[in-house]
Amino acid sequence: MFELPQDVQQIQALARDFARNEILPGATQRDHDHAFPKELVNQLGEMGFMGMFIPEEYGGTGMDMLSYVVALEEICYADAGVGVIMSVNNSLACWPIMKFGTEAQKHKYLSQMASGQKLGCYALTEPGAGSDAAAQKTRAERVEGGYRLNGTKMWITNGPQADICVAYASLDPQLRHKSVCAFIIDTSEPGFSVGKVEEKLGIHCSGTSELVFTDLFVPEENLLHQENRGFTVAMATLDGGRIGIAAQALGIAQRAFDLAVAYAKDRVAFGKPIASKQAIQWMIADMATRIESARLLTHRAAHLKQQELSGDTTSRRASRECSMAKLYASETANFCADRALQIHGGYGYSKEYEVERLFRDARITTIYEGTSEIQRLVIAKSFLD
Repeated sequence: MFELPQDVQQIQALARDFARNEILPGATQRDHDHAFPKELVNQLGEMGFMGMFIPEEYGGTGMDMLSYVVALEEICYADAGVGVIMSVNNSLACWPIMKFGTEAQKHKYLSQMASGQKLGCYALTEPGAGSDAAAQKTRAERVEGGYRLNGTKMWITNGPQADICVAYASLDPQLRHKSVCAFIIDTSEPGFSVGKVEEKLGIHCSGTSELVFTDLFVPEENLLHQENRGFTVAMATLDGGRIGIAAQALGIAQRAFDLAVAYAKDRVAFGKPIASKQAIQWMIADMATRIESARLLTHRAAHLKQQELSGDTTSRRASRECSMAKLYASETANFCADRALQIHGGYGYSKEYEVERLFRDARITTIYEGTSEIQRLVIAKSFLD
């Protein structure tokens, strides 16, 4: 896809205007203060960005995956921490309820999450279940009227602030993925608590924490999809989540590139702007080429995922393309942040310059929602199996 459709361009312009006028000016201070941007999240909800592919009948804006990707890139250009809050609510919390939920579940939860009134999170990772997501130790025990959950989740984005949690637990951990169930949890219920809140390298305004379930009762009507089919929900959800992280990475990479170009034109060394030096020009060329390549991969993944979501019988599951986009965009973000810092020289190592924050924010993109190594495994298996 070489030119965005007109309606998608309009969404992009709206997101860009909001991001650069409302989000970017406070990004450095939020990073310093580790301050959750509640007001911005509310505004994103009012503008329709917290429930972009939720149908209008459930309170969303009913947009497609490509519109979501271009909007998220613009938000992350300004602040990747704000962007990942939006991404998790859309991709990891709203989407599985929309895709696998009952009509009652959709009407109960989606409108509040799409409006920004309530925030969602996704609780899959555990101390012993990261890349090996099937190794769930959180237990779900059948009891009268529902299930009782006990266990600990970790590295949960939006965890400290979330109102709604899409969580996973196993009826029998020995059966691994065959016994995993997905649940919709109201975080105000007794037995749900926030554990350790992480001090992270980057994306400081986004909260990340442990979640602890202690005899947490979940009513039967809050089972998502079917009993023992939760792993299907988890893996399908991660495809869309990986597109979201690819978009986040693109935003970081593009911001790093723009700052590097501006600085190279302004900084004078040996009597000339450093932009005149071949060493700098080659860095700029490599950054630009990688960003364009990553963007094309991400837009293609979004297009294929949308075909899948639309029920196109000729389409196939887009896991390979989602992993390709996430892998390449995340490594591009790290490359561009590194090159931008190098172009800034000593100034780039100072917190007074934005590239220092971008360098830290970029690092997580190759880790969460599937490491680069897991993406390579998914891609390879799609050809070899």
